Amino acid sequence: MKKNMGNVDRVIRVILAVIFGVLYFTGTVSGTLGLVLVILGAVFVLTSLVSFCPLYAIVGISTCPTKTA
Repeated sequence: MKKNMGNVDRVIRVILAVIFGVLYFTGTVSGTLGLVLVILGAVFVLTSLVSFCPLYAIVGISTCPTKTA
């Protein structure tokens, strides 16, 4: 897997995952929507850890800065 996520993108995803978790575990959002947010938050954390987003690969987007030699 080639990295296709930059640092800003990774930080934003982790922040969103934390917000989703707080909303769910404080009971602000519950039921099906709450579970969807928790699953989405888990996906955000996982993709941030590996710096790879499969959806970006399909669409052809990369927020990773290019390296110049």
